[in-house]
Amino acid sequence: MTLESPATPLVEPADAPGRCRVTFLWRARDAAEQAVVLINTVTDRDRHAGDIGGHVMTRLPGSDVLRLTYELDADLRAGYQILPCTELPGTDRESWLKVLRTAVPDPGNPETVPGVHGRHPSSLLELPQAPPQPYRDRRPGVPQGQVLETWVAGRRVWVYLPPGHGTGPYPSVVLLDGEVWAGRIATTMDNLIADGRIPPAVVLMPDSVDRPTRRKEMACHDPFVRHLAHDLLPWAEHEWQVTTDPGLTVLAGQGFGGLTASCAAFLAPGRFGNVLSQSGAYRWSDDDPEWLTRQYARATRLPVRFHVEVGALEWTLLEENRRFAETLAAKGYEVSFTEYNGGHDPACWLGGLADGLGTLAAGWL
Repeated sequence: MTLESPATPLVEPADAPGRCRVTFLWRARDAAEQAVVLINTVTDRDRHAGDIGGHVMTRLPGSDVLRLTYELDADLRAGYQILPCTELPGTDRESWLKVLRTAVPDPGNPETVPGVHGRHPSSLLELPQAPPQPYRDRRPGVPQGQVLETWVAGRRVWVYLPPGHGTGPYPSVVLLDGEVWAGRIATTMDNLIADGRIPPAVVLMPDSVDRPTRRKEMACHDPFVRHLAHDLLPWAEHEWQVTTDPGLTVLAGQGFGGLTASCAAFLAPGRFGNVLSQSGAYRWSDDDPEWLTRQYARATRLPVRFHVEVGALEWTLLEENRRFAETLAAKGYEVSFTEYNGGHDPACWLGGLADGLGTLAAGWL
């Protein structure tokens, strides 16, 4: 086998129904180079178990080509990278943080997912039965909105304005981790609006600043919730004609952002009437796991609607998200819940974000 194939990875049907054989290739620079395939969540789970041996590529005899074949579910979507190395990394946290900083996308795959927090981009693995993401890619002829960068109360914020933005009021989406989404969300919003899935809406994307700040603020942190409710939204109402109606306001986030969105709606339901939580970190905190879930269980039902989604491969989050959604339903909340075959992964979140916005905005049209 050579690397003259048109694209990698190579995908072919497996013997078992609903499965695919997926072969990753890498051209080694010298005889000493090894390589490890890092599939989001798939490799992570084995790393947590202390053994990544099943993800180390092997050299084809007499060549500089390394390869590794997996058998995977045909509906999997995942980001992946390849780690070239002369010595296999350890599986402890510090070693793996270095891995995440140095792993690179697959040079044979043109489809990528932007990196976050200073990491390299990932390559996109989409197997044949992966759920469609019809709003992800630019479509010819669809009117385009614009993304502006500004500052609010000392924090950088990106703002998506829909095509033809003028006199409001406009529904709003507050999308956390703005630095992740500023370069990705406009096309999805343009397509959703063009298809009539959502009305023209303004998206506010506050910067998470840096990793220490994010860890602090995205953990049910009252001052950050107050910033969103009392600085960001009033500014947007004045500057961009955003509605004051919480029923037309969505707060969306991923991971700890999903936790924060759910907590902000609990603390400020008069500002946030819709929550879009993806892979929410509801296990937080170590001292009091699933604290927020219990708060919702104990409190009177609030005027808030939810869309909750989680990857079936997110072994550290799946059960907690199920319990959170079940708790909401038991209290009488309007909640939609989705599981997808994937992990804690921006490759999945963009499509899920479009689906969640369409679900929550169904009553706005």
